[in-house]
Amino acid sequence: MTSRLRISSINEKLLNQSVTLNGWVRTRRGSKGISFIQLYDGSNQNGIQAVADEVLENYEEISKLTTGTSVSIIGKVVESPAKGQAFEIHAEEVRVIGASSGDLYPLQKKGHTLEFLREIAHLRPRTNTLGAVFRLRNTLSWAIHSFFQERDFLYVQTPIITANDAEGAGEMFHVTALDLENLPRNPEGKVDYSKDFFGTDVSLTVSGQLGAEVFALAFTDVYTFGPTFRAENSNTSRHLAEFWMIEPEMAFTDLQGMLVLTEEFLKYVIGVCLERHEEELEFLQKMYEPKLLETLHHIHQTQFETLTYTEAIDILQKSGESFEFPVKWGIDLQSEHERFLTEKHVKKPLNLIDYPAEIKAFYMKQNADGKTVAAMDVLFPRLGEIVGGSQREDSLETLSRKMKEHGLLGETYDWYLDLRRFGSVPHSGFGLGFERLVQFVSGMKNIRDVIPFPRVPGNANF
Repeated sequence: MTSRLRISSINEKLLNQSVTLNGWVRTRRGSKGISFIQLYDGSNQNGIQAVADEVLENYEEISKLTTGTSVSIIGKVVESPAKGQAFEIHAEEVRVIGASSGDLYPLQKKGHTLEFLREIAHLRPRTNTLGAVFRLRNTLSWAIHSFFQERDFLYVQTPIITANDAEGAGEMFHVTALDLENLPRNPEGKVDYSKDFFGTDVSLTVSGQLGAEVFALAFTDVYTFGPTFRAENSNTSRHLAEFWMIEPEMAFTDLQGMLVLTEEFLKYVIGVCLERHEEELEFLQKMYEPKLLETLHHIHQTQFETLTYTEAIDILQKSGESFEFPVKWGIDLQSEHERFLTEKHVKKPLNLIDYPAEIKAFYMKQNADGKTVAAMDVLFPRLGEIVGGSQREDSLETLSRKMKEHGLLGETYDWYLDLRRFGSVPHSGFGLGFERLVQFVSGMKNIRDVIPFPRVPGNANF
């Protein structure tokens, strides 16, 4: 195959040189024996313009190019007289690779709603919007690995199929090889999972945290980055049934140490996007979120505030605001409460710590007051919660009691108690929903528009 360049590689060093570009026709317009072809290959936001004139032997074919047609163009890189682009290609050869079926192609030169684009998820990556979003997603993924690898964290892949419910919420997808039309039953009439593939009831994981703890207590600093699943019937702009999670776990680290790392981490990944994706962010700001760049720069440059949950409740109660959900100590804060705290009170990102034990998971470290646990959430303006984590309970006695209260004692979790029996240490970790991060950085309003093929209640298409 002929050597080729990506459009994003075109720069002043290639001026007056002949290059080969492959891509798809976004638009073609003609004027007095000249065709202007807007070519894109996914490597940048705007593609590049190729100018083909009627001296080319297949100009008649070129003059009929339709949107979506794949082509290979050989031509000279020249400075562009047109606004909004530094370079263009003077075509010396245009070869059609794959024709596009003209009027049948769903992505015509007009505005398309995001709802419509979700119906053609196999074609929507070719649009300006989804192109920008998925380049940002790619860079965020790279930046996450880069951040942890630069700090000597071990990347560990925890199981997708598990017998453990790390969240204790029970909203899990069951996995079985049993014949659903002829399920084996035990004497009590319940499904006999001993006859199943794994010999027990298993599900798709909601979190890699418990497995990450195992490795943190051997390698000190580790992280997971993989798919997780939640069978929560929430048909909202903030929820997915399948999503990706970043979950670092750090031994010999308390809550305060984790707060420092979390702030450093969030600023790092946002900073990489600001540095590399000015065009994409400006486009998304123009189309979807008017203050996108201002918000991202603010978070990147601002020191996070820290409040306890109790302090936050007091602030909300004295705010004079009329909240839809009433505020009292012990409630799970709603998005309206989180946004008030970040956007109107501290006017910056906020670490909220020391939550009531009753509303948090069994594995969180009990504080000395007996009422709260060493939990933390990072709240962002415009979004609310973006990170949730805690110092883990490292006392064997306390953890055993809390697991018994949650009905989690038994062989399934005994290995988790072993981590406290054999060399227990203070350790902490957090979880960050990757799609929530992409949604925030891109300014997209619906989380279904930041994952390639969204899995939501009633829909597993593509």
